[in-house]
Amino acid sequence: MNPLIPSAKTIQIYLPTGNPRGLRVAEMTTRTVRLIEVPRIHIADFLSMPDAKQVGLYFLIGDTDSTDKPLLYIGQTGDLTQRLKSHHNGKDFWTRVFVMLSTNNTITQTHALYMEHKAIQIATDVGRYDLQNGNNGSKPHTPAPLQADCEELFHTLDILLSTLGQPVFEAIGIETPNTKAYQTLIPDTCQSPQDTPAVVPDKQPMLFYCKAKDCDAQGYYDNDGFVLLKGSLIRKIHTPSFSKWGINKKREMLANKILIEHDDNTYKVVKNHLLTTPSGAGQIATGRNANGWLVWKNKAGQTLSDIYR
Repeated sequence: MNPLIPSAKTIQIYLPTGNPRGLRVAEMTTRTVRLIEVPRIHIADFLSMPDAKQVGLYFLIGDTDSTDKPLLYIGQTGDLTQRLKSHHNGKDFWTRVFVMLSTNNTITQTHALYMEHKAIQIATDVGRYDLQNGNNGSKPHTPAPLQADCEELFHTLDILLSTLGQPVFEAIGIETPNTKAYQTLIPDTCQSPQDTPAVVPDKQPMLFYCKAKDCDAQGYYDNDGFVLLKGSLIRKIHTPSFSKWGINKKREMLANKILIEHDDNTYKVVKNHLLTTPSGAGQIATGRNANGWLVWKNKAGQTLSDIYR
């Protein structure tokens, strides 16, 4: 059975200190992966736990005013205590760390190196986070049985990260909404990752369109906001009452080459782009203040509000 085919799952979240905003430990009840979310203010609590002495993969996450993407650093270590102490003293940007361990202490340095390399590669390709790594990690020689273990562990890691609010590996795009942008090794057949699909298709989202003066855009609504799709044409000029947020956002999209000049009146979206709200996407598309729940309509003429409210 392909581990990427969606199915019902039971995930247990344990609060070691009883504080729902403090340490959180997530486990899938039938797997051996444990993911611990540690707010930076509680790093000492984690370092005092036996889990901190294991081999682990970790994700440092923080925010910045210079981009709407969260900042992300991915690493692995055979000594979590020393490595996280070092990052606590040496890296300022992060506010939380998510640490992947095994419940039976069977993850080796080779597992961690393999998954670090894979995680950096996929997170870079997906582009939801602003990656802070200076290199792509080192992919170790991994025999087929060990690689199969790594792929299964990675799949569980992905589910737990998303459950705790960090969709690091979820692709943004009409071809793969809410699916994973990575290849998988199917353990029971041990086939090569190159022989498996890069993604497993999920239910296609409903497309919505925004057509106005100098605007011909399309996108879809998902768990994280509204995805403005590649190929959309948006209005270049904005109205005098256009929000400061909209002005800054459009400048940022131009600077990051998400928008390019199409003609005298329009920009073209050249990369699928996630915006937090439908109204934000509507503003960017039309160049004016807009209620996204009303300006986005499907082929039948139904608004986003008609379908989702």
